[in-house]
Parts: sequence; structure tokens; C-alpha cells
Amino acid sequence: MTKGKIVKVAGPLVIAENLGNVKMYEVVKVGEKKLIGEVLELRNNLASIQVYEETSGIGPGEIVTATGTPLSVELGPGIISSIYDGIQRPLDSISEISGDWIARGVDVPALNRKKKWHFIPVLKKGDSIIPGDVLGTVQETSLVIHKIMAPVGVEGKILKIAEGDFTVEDTVCEIQRQKPPHQSIDDGGKEVISVSMMQRYPVRKSRLYKEKIAPSEPLITGQRVIDTFFPVAKGGTACIPGPFGSGKTVVQHQISKWADADIIVFVGCGERGNEMADVLLEFPHLKDPKTNEPLIKRTVLIANTSNMPVAARESSVYTGITIAEYFRDMGYTVALMADSTSRWAEALREISGRLEEMPGDEGYPAYLSTRLAEFYERAGRVKCLGSDDRTGALTIIGSVSPPGGDLSDPVVQATLRIVKVFWSLEDKLAYARHFPAISWLRSYSLYIESLAGYLDKNIAADFLSLRKTAMQLLQQEASLEEIVRLVGIEALTSLERLILITAKSIREDFLHQVAFDPEDTYTSFRIQYRMLRLIISLHDKCEKLLNQGATINEIAEMIVRTKIARMKFIKDKDIEQFDQLDKEVQ
Repeated sequence: MTKGKIVKVAGPLVIAENLGNVKMYEVVKVGEKKLIGEVLELRNNLASIQVYEETSGIGPGEIVTATGTPLSVELGPGIISSIYDGIQRPLDSISEISGDWIARGVDVPALNRKKKWHFIPVLKKGDSIIPGDVLGTVQETSLVIHKIMAPVGVEGKILKIAEGDFTVEDTVCEIQRQKPPHQSIDDGGKEVISVSMMQRYPVRKSRLYKEKIAPSEPLITGQRVIDTFFPVAKGGTACIPGPFGSGKTVVQHQISKWADADIIVFVGCGERGNEMADVLLEFPHLKDPKTNEPLIKRTVLIANTSNMPVAARESSVYTGITIAEYFRDMGYTVALMADSTSRWAEALREISGRLEEMPGDEGYPAYLSTRLAEFYERAGRVKCLGSDDRTGALTIIGSVSPPGGDLSDPVVQATLRIVKVFWSLEDKLAYARHFPAISWLRSYSLYIESLAGYLDKNIAADFLSLRKTAMQLLQQEASLEEIVRLVGIEALTSLERLILITAKSIREDFLHQVAFDPEDTYTSFRIQYRMLRLIISLHDKCEKLLNQGATINEIAEMIVRTKIARMKFIKDKDIEQFDQLDKEVQ
């Protein structure tokens, strides 16, 4: 291993000399405590290193050791239900070693080396395999079957494979691989590859796949304002910008709990510790609506809280996305929550400043947009590697925390140029106790057209037209409210006042959703459709009554409106209650 010496320490940035043939993004061990660092820049004989741990006490003259490998994650059984820091160190194992505070230089493997997993082969001796083929399975949790796949570059015939209990380092399969022509052929041109249940993969390199395919199904979250008005596709990208206290983290927690994804990867990037604690406390007790098992059994947590070293935030999103891609390659639907990319960008800004690079907007590096695009483009619906026809999807939902909720912030603007769904949170909605505080006037989804076929076939042929009508009513309400503020409601016609009444019903009876109410926290798509159809049907009926001479006061006091206000508590098994409400409206 090549060794060099520190010549300068500036916060998380360490500059070392004489590191030989060290490469970009190679992991190095810094100082006597062997702090983990990553090479960011090579110039002449000097290497600039980003250190992911506190550097106080480290000084010039100390040794820096190159490891020869890039920053990588360990992939294998044992990831699900784990909580890692930004460089995939298991926090529960670290706490046993160093207590409540992470000791510097602590080196703990990401996957438990002693625990044995029961491996069940799906292939047999003599079968030919290509990279990505599923060799066997492990029941990792009651909700997740972990598929052991042939690593990239491994191709040939199976010499040996057996069922049994193995650790992640034990050989479960031996494969005879044909050597490339340029290699020595003194052994007949063949070599034997031993495959274990664990593989390592560099975090800054996206995992390979056969083909990326267009997203065509919505990620159903059970949140009415999202599913009906601004849906995100499986394999899509979305961002949630908003000021402090507007509910970004609550929205991401809700999606994590209720989205119809097989695996959730939650990256707390610079998040406050109490918010990650909420996830840790809630998820083991919350039941998965599909299986009635604890949600933690299909969740991976990356906790890089605001009191941890800032530099480690930069790696946390890459650690999370690589783990998410791994489960996507098994054929699962994966949802990754990044909270928040603003704090990740702050880590970029700090390191960029210490590298003395030319700053861009507000001090952020000029390559901010490029780094964000490289992260979000790893989302998608793909045909996975392998000889079967597995398809997997990875959806990325990132929150952005602009100072004061300013949407002109460089991180927000760079993100909006990349993602296709924009859920704009407003503090005035949050202060009015309207949750989720997603603005129906500023938010948008560019997936509506690609999801139209699914919605027509699986929900209803008139679903999109109902959605369009509801959106128009809310936009008309915003215009009419200006008139009401200036000259009073008496200046409006009866039809305009009806628009205000219906828009209020859409806002309060449909869009407003209580996350802590066991009935209201999740609404299935078919219930959402029936709710919206009922509100629009009542509006159409009232419009006819107005034309027949009814007064607006009579319409405002209709008894059925009280029943519509309670319809959000109707369960799926009681959906026939909507038939009765439809009759009352007619």
C-alpha cells in the first residue's frame, strides 16, 4: 500500500504528498487514527482528500495510506432493517463499540460477518449463467426475498452450488469462466470463480442494466393531493421544496409508510437527529398495509444527521442510491427518499470553497447542476441484467430546503430542471393547518400523459377529466378570492359563489388529509376517484339547480354536504356507501 504525508489540514480537506499512483475517488486512511477519506483532486505530487470524519488533532507530517479501492458499499443479506451512516458503517454495531458517540477511526464491516443465512439455489450444476442471473435466494426478512445475483464480469458454467447456511463471505457457488484470449491458457484457458452472497460496488458508478424503459405506472402513495393531482411514476423523479416547518419530512415519511414500493431507502442527509429518531421509533411499530408486518422489515436507513461531519453528507446520497439500485436489479420497486439535497449541496459548497474552486451562484460550485443530474438520472424503470425478464423500478423523491422558502435558490432551480414532479410546499398552508401543505396552484407533474393509459384502464375512463375540472375550479377560486378581498362576496354572481363553495369542498374534504388519523392517513386510488367524482357531480347538479331558480343559500345548506365532508373516513370494504351518496346527489 502506498503511503504519503499530510502537508495541510483545512477542516474536512486534507492535502497529502507522495501518494504515488493514487487514483481519483480512491479511499485513503488518514493519520494515526486511520480516518476515512476520499481523493477529490490530483495536482502534481499533491492529493486533495475529503475526510468523512472530524479532523481535529490531525496535523502535517502524519501518514496517509492509499487502499487502492474506490469508496464502495457492501451488498448482500443483512442490509434490510439496518441503519447506516453516510459511508455505510452500521450505527448499531458502532454504538456497541464506542457508545452513543461515534469514535473516530472506528472500522466496522457493513454486513455481519458471523450471521448465517439460509441460501436456496435456483440454478443447478452445469447451468450456464451470465452477469445478473439469480443464483439463489435468501429469506432476509418476512417481507423481502434477497436474490443473490451473479456479479458483473462473471460468466460461465456452474461447477458447484448447494443449499445450506452460509455467512456472507462463504462461497455459495463456483463458476467456471472462460478466460479472455489475451490471458495465459496454461490451465486450459479456464478459471474458477468463487461467488459469495456479498459483493462490493463503487458508489459513484451507477449499476448496469439491459435497457431503460418508459415509466407507465403511478407510485401510489395513498396521499390524495399526490396520487390524483400530481402523481409520480414508478421509476420517476420528484422534488419537495419548501420553507422550514412546511412539512417536507412529514410528506416523505408518509410516502415511505404507504407507497406501493417493495423497498424503501430513506437517506437522512444533514437531517435533524430527532427526525431520524421519529423514523426509528415509528417504523418498527407501523404495519405494512399489504402484509401487516412492521414497515422496518422492508426499509434501509442511511442516517447522516446535522451534528455529524458535514463532508460525510456528500457520500450519503451515493451510498443510498447504490443500495437502492441493488434491490432494483432484483426486480423490486424501490423508492428512495433524500432529505435533504440542500444540505448535501452545502457539503459540496464547503469542500469546493476549501479547494479554492471558482464559485457559482451563492457560493455553490459551478458543477452543482451536473452532480444533481448524475444523482437523479440513476432513477428509472429498467430491464435488469440476466437471462430472465426481470424489470425493476427506482423512484427518487428528494426534498429541498431553500432559505426562507425562496424557490429562486440555486439548488431548487437546478433540481427543477431535472425532475418531472414538483410538489411545492407553502408555509401559509401549513400555518392554516392544511396538510399536506402542497400548493395546488404551483405544483405540477409531467407524468400525467405517460400514466393516462394506466389510469383509464385501472381507475376510470373519466378520471383525468374529473381531475382537470377540479384543477380548473381551484384556479378559478384563486382569481375570485382577489375580487372578494377587494369588493366583498356580494359582488359575485351565484355561479361564482358556487365555484367558491365547490373549491372549498375540494380543499377541505379531498385535499386536506390527517396523517395521524388511522382512517384518513391512507386513501386507496378507487376511493380517491369516488370522492372526487362525488364532489364534481354535486357541483354539476347545483349548477343545474341554480339555472332552475334555486338560491345559493339553499345550495350552500344542502344536507348532503355534511355527509361529503365525512366521506374521507369511508373504508375500502364499505365502498358501497358511495353508491348511497351518489343517489342523494342525483
